Amino acid sequence: MSAEATNSVTPGPMPGAVSGPVTPTAPRRKARPRIDLRRLGRAALLGPAARGRLPDAISHVVEAHRAHHPDADLEPLRHAYVLAESSHRGQMRKSGEPYITHPLAVTLILAELGAETTTLTASLLHDTVEDTDVTLDQVRDQFGEEVRYLVDGVTKLEKVDYGAAAEPETFRKMLVATGNDVRVMSIKLADRLHNMRTLGVMRPEKQERIAKVTRDVLIPLAERLGVQALKTELEDLVFAILHPEEYAHTRELIVRNAARADDPLAEVADEVRGVLREADITAEVLIRPRHFVSVHRVSRKRGRLRGSDFGRVLVLVNEDADCYGVLGELHTCMKPVVSEFKDFIAVPKFNLYQSLHTAVAREDGQVVEVLIRTHQMHKVAEAGVVALGNPYAPAPDDPADGERVDPTRPGWLSRLLDWQEAAPDPDHFWSTLREDLAQDREITVFRPDGGTLGLPEGATCVDAAYAQYGEDAHACIGARVNGRLATLSTVLKDGDTVQLLMGQDPASEPSREWLEHAHTPAARIAIQRWLTAHPAQAESQQSEARIPEDRTALRPADVPDPGGAPEQPADRPATVHVLADLPSATVRLARCCTPVPPDEITGFAVRGGAVTVHRVECPAVARMTDGGRAAVAVRWGEAAECRVTLVAESFVRPHLLADLTEAMASEGAEIVSATVEPPTQQQVRHTYTVQLPDAGHLPALMRAMRNVAGVYDVSRAQPQPQGG
Repeated sequence: MSAEATNSVTPGPMPGAVSGPVTPTAPRRKARPRIDLRRLGRAALLGPAARGRLPDAISHVVEAHRAHHPDADLEPLRHAYVLAESSHRGQMRKSGEPYITHPLAVTLILAELGAETTTLTASLLHDTVEDTDVTLDQVRDQFGEEVRYLVDGVTKLEKVDYGAAAEPETFRKMLVATGNDVRVMSIKLADRLHNMRTLGVMRPEKQERIAKVTRDVLIPLAERLGVQALKTELEDLVFAILHPEEYAHTRELIVRNAARADDPLAEVADEVRGVLREADITAEVLIRPRHFVSVHRVSRKRGRLRGSDFGRVLVLVNEDADCYGVLGELHTCMKPVVSEFKDFIAVPKFNLYQSLHTAVAREDGQVVEVLIRTHQMHKVAEAGVVALGNPYAPAPDDPADGERVDPTRPGWLSRLLDWQEAAPDPDHFWSTLREDLAQDREITVFRPDGGTLGLPEGATCVDAAYAQYGEDAHACIGARVNGRLATLSTVLKDGDTVQLLMGQDPASEPSREWLEHAHTPAARIAIQRWLTAHPAQAESQQSEARIPEDRTALRPADVPDPGGAPEQPADRPATVHVLADLPSATVRLARCCTPVPPDEITGFAVRGGAVTVHRVECPAVARMTDGGRAAVAVRWGEAAECRVTLVAESFVRPHLLADLTEAMASEGAEIVSATVEPPTQQQVRHTYTVQLPDAGHLPALMRAMRNVAGVYDVSRAQPQPQGG
C-alpha cells in the first residue's frame, strides 16, 4: 500500500510517537469540525449511493469545495468516488480502517485549500492505479487526459522510496516527469500531510525516516509552492517526531500563554479595530497565532517569551489600496517600529506571497507584528498555487510578471528543471537539490530593465549572472549594484538593483574562484561543467590571472627603462608647445600632474630660469601660492607630442594586459612605463604613462581603453601632493 499510516483521529502516545500538536490560542482560518474517519469508513463499506446522488461519504468534501467554487460541477467527484471506493473495497489501512478513508482525507485537505474540481477528482483516484486494477487508460477514458496526467504523476511520486540507494536518479526522473504541473506535487503534499497526521502506528525508526525526508524535501517544496497551510502543519508534525523534548517544552509554553489573564495581542487587535473604524476603513482584524516551530524559533532567538511573541495581528481588507491605507493609519496613530516594515505587495515573494509587514510598539515595550493583506492575498498566502484554480484556464488580461505568470511552471521550478539537465550525475543532482531546498529564504533583486530575479538568501553577483544569462554568464566581467561598481563575489540583498557587465569575447572563460562565490545550483553546475570540459584552460587560467603581490612594473621591450624614479627625465622627453610670459625661459611640464591640451594650466618659475607648468587643480599649485610664490602666465601653443599618465580600473581576467596594451598601440600611443597594483577583491588598478603624437588623440585613446573587456573605468592620473 502507498499509504501505510494508521487512521486514528487522536493517536495515543506510543513508544517513539507523540500526540498531535495542540491548537494555539486562535485558529488561523475558520475552524472546520474534525472529520470522523471511522464514520466515513462505515459509510464507505455500505457501497456507493444510487447513480446521480452524491454519496454521504464525500459530503464534507463537497461542502468545502462549494465554499470556494459555488458553481462547480460535482459529477466528476461523485464518479471518482464511486470508482475509488469500489476499487479499494476490501483494502484496509494498518489501523483497520477502510482504505478509502485515505483518499477521502487527502481530497478534503485540498478542498479546504480551494483546489479546483480536476485536482480533487485526481486526488480521489491518486492510489487506484498503483494499488488496484484500474489502469491509466481507464482513467483517461472516464475522466479525460488531464486527470490521467495528474494521477500518473502522483503514481510516479509514490514509487519514490526516499531512503533507497536509487533515490537520486528516481527522484530526478520523477521531477522531470511531473515538474510541468505543480498540481501533482500539491496532491503529493496533501497525501504526505494525512500520513504524517496518522503516523502513530509506525515503528519509531520508520517515523523518524519519514519525518526526515518530509523535512528535507517535501516541506521545502511546500514552501516554494506557497502552500503555507500544509507547510506549517508538516513542520509541526516533523518537529514533534524528531525533537520530542523541545516540542513538549514549546507546547507547554503555548499552553501556559493561553492561560494568561492578559493578552497583548488581543489588546493591540482591539486598538487596531478602533483606529480603522475612526478612519472609516472596512477591515477584518484577527489574531494569527504562531505555529509550534515558529514559537520555538522565536524562543531560541529572544530567550524569554512575552505575550506578543506567540502570534501576530492580521488585518484583511478588500482592495490593494486599502492595505496602504491601513498602514498609514497604523503608523500615524500607533508607534511603528520602522525597521520591521516590508512591502511584499509591491515586490511579492517568489512563492506568490503578498502582504505588508509592519510592527507597533506598546507602552510596556512589547512589539506586536502586524500583517496587512487583502482577502485574496490571504487565500494565496495559505494555499499558494492550489488557490490559483485551473492552471490551464485562459490567462487574465494582465498576468503578473516574472515567476507568477504561469502557475503550472513557477520560475524556481523552471530553473530546477533546467539545471538538473546539466548536473553531471544523479548523486550530484541530489546533493545540490537538497542544498537548494534547504535555502528556504529568497530575495528579489531588480535588473536595470525593471525585471526581477529570485535568488536564495546569500546569493552573489555570480548567481545573478547565471540566473539571468545561463552559460552566457561565462563572459561576465563585473557588476554594478545599486549603481556602484561591485565584484562578482558581492553578496546581494533583498531589493538591490544589479547590472551585470558582460564582455564581448565569445570565448570568455569562467574563473575557478567563482565556485567559492556561487550559491545557486545553476551557477555551480555551469561553472563546474565548464571547468571539467576544459581542464587545460582551467589549470592555466590560475597562473595567467595571478598577479604578483608586489607592485609590478611593466615595460614594453622597445621602451627604455625609466629607472622607476618618477622625477627622473625619461630617455625620450615630451615635446609640447607651451608659451610662457617669461622671456627666454625654458618650459617643462610638471610630472606630478602631467598636463596636456586642453587642460587649464599655470606656471611657476623654478631654479635655473625654467618654468614648470601645472594643471591648475594640482595640489602643488595651491601649496606654492600659499607660500607666496607668484604664478607665471602660460598658454598652450600649437598641438604637438605630449606625454600623459592614465589610470585604468579593471577586473582580473586572463589576457587583460595583452588586450589593453594592444588597444593603446592601435591608437598610436607609445607606453613609456606602466605599473599594476596587486589585485583587491578581483579588481586591479593599472597606471600607464604614454607618449601621444598629438594631445587631440587623448579622448580616442581613453575610449579604446574603456572598450577592452574587463576595463570599467579610465581616467587621467590625479595630481599627487608631492608635485612641484
